[in-house]
Amino acid sequence: MDYWFEIAIISSIFAIGNIFFGHFEERTPKSRKVIKILLFWSLSIAISALAGRIWFYVFLASLIGLVLVIHGWYLPKHGIHGLTGEPKERYYQFRGWK
Repeated sequence: MDYWFEIAIISSIFAIGNIFFGHFEERTPKSRKVIKILLFWSLSIAISALAGRIWFYVFLASLIGLVLVIHGWYLPKHGIHGLTGEPKERYYQFRGWK
């Protein structure tokens, strides 16, 4: 089976995410960013190959749900604005950055 569609969707999400939200990853090492996209490509292909494309969409929907929970509930609970990442000091502390 051809998995170009899954790779294209994941790559598009990462590209758009980096354009609009890359400034929140300013101190993340480049190697970790590469490992992250390789991991998501691998997971997407594995899910699609083993369970079918429908489950790939379920996987994407669950990731969107997780992002909404983190940014809409978890970050504000810890005093960080979910969309702006402010205050920066608290956001950096949350990420483990100095």
